[in-house]
Amino acid sequence: MTTAEFAPVVPGFHPDPSVCRVGDDYYLAHSTFEYVPGVPIRHSRDLVTWTLVGHVLTRDAQFPAARSRASGGIYAPTLRHHDGRFWLIVTDVGDGGGQRLFHAPAAEGPWSDAIVLRGLDGIDPDLAWTEDGTCLVSYCSWADGGSAIWQAAIDPLAGLVLDEPRVIWRGSPDMGHTEGPHLYRRGDWWYLVTAEGGTERGHGISAVRSRDPRGPFEAPPSNPIYTHRSTEHPVQNVGHADLVERVDGSWAAVHLGVRTAGYTPSFHVNGRETFLAEVDWRDDWPVIRPSDAEVPPVTGFVDRFDALGPRWVSPGAWPERFARAGADGLEVEAAEGSGVYARVEALSWEARVEIETPDAVAHVEVRLDDRHRVGVRRDGSRATATWTVGGVDVVLGEADDPDGIVWIDSVPSETAGPDDLVLAVGADRRALGRIDGRYLSTEVATGFTGRVLGIRVERGAARVREVRFAPR
Repeated sequence: MTTAEFAPVVPGFHPDPSVCRVGDDYYLAHSTFEYVPGVPIRHSRDLVTWTLVGHVLTRDAQFPAARSRASGGIYAPTLRHHDGRFWLIVTDVGDGGGQRLFHAPAAEGPWSDAIVLRGLDGIDPDLAWTEDGTCLVSYCSWADGGSAIWQAAIDPLAGLVLDEPRVIWRGSPDMGHTEGPHLYRRGDWWYLVTAEGGTERGHGISAVRSRDPRGPFEAPPSNPIYTHRSTEHPVQNVGHADLVERVDGSWAAVHLGVRTAGYTPSFHVNGRETFLAEVDWRDDWPVIRPSDAEVPPVTGFVDRFDALGPRWVSPGAWPERFARAGADGLEVEAAEGSGVYARVEALSWEARVEIETPDAVAHVEVRLDDRHRVGVRRDGSRATATWTVGGVDVVLGEADDPDGIVWIDSVPSETAGPDDLVLAVGADRRALGRIDGRYLSTEVATGFTGRVLGIRVERGAARVREVRFAPR
């Protein structure tokens, strides 16, 4: 076991966490960008062990997935429970997307179609209700220049903006990139908690407070109230927190962070993950400190596809449109620019895929985006290890593979990168190639997502018999 200071409670490309409590139960949501189904919902009783119970976005009436670019789509949800109903608000950064609001009688769904809020141009929307029942949306916008937190009252069911949006906080001096707002009531104070410093190495968590949820807000003696910047901590980019009061009256925070590895500037490969921290209150100010809760180790999985489980997602296309599970495995058809993938949650691992391609061309691959991925291309029984870096395709090796078995391993780096990725085929595990894992890192590829492992079909239809994933 590892403590929550160093181990994510939700590992692997689960950024921008938002949490709420209903009775003894906690619920958690994350950004999903171009991948669908979108915005996973998890349940926990202890804020440490989380179970995936569903997704908010499951159809085009909620989110037109086909128009999402890499690291576009769905940004920074806020999940709340009010008056017997779950509410979730996100930003869709696609053309005409804007702030999208959804509601459901239960966290598992079914979730409503999108209620689109017009005139709130920005990202990272938050929901809060005042004592008189007014619903406030606070969000990050650059409408008058630099980033600032704006706010407007809305009618959530009608999707109406009820007053003119206005700035409530322009951020801490010399910090920049004020975003990710969440507004809370505690006692006589309203607290506005934000992310500042950018979502890279300068990231941090800041807080201001007011007697009125509409401000004006005052700052504590110093911001940020929590950060790992300018430290040697193995978890970096810490920020974008959401606070929650436990059943016993103590407070906690979920926040994003990245696990870095390799030589300077160090690299992260699994995207931004979700961590847990503790919140103390001193002089009515939140003070965040690391949590010493023990986090269970990442477990692997074996999937033979009697059903297309919720771990499988697709970039820019609903997976059920081209992937069908059954007694004989998963049939995956060609879908331009898409495939079926599972998030990589471990830092060192091995994967084994059994696939049949008698009349198909298919790729078993690790993907960051369409311009940065590596895998094995199977054309009939011919296997070719391919690497795409910056949009340039490289052939690493070729072999016949009548077994239909593809191996991809993440192993210690030989060149001071985060890892190396080794490609092999066949029951005898014949090596076809090896690449430096930094070329599948966010520091090289850019963007907001992380590695995913899966199958993409170029032509025809392939049948996936089994996928095995095991942390080392």
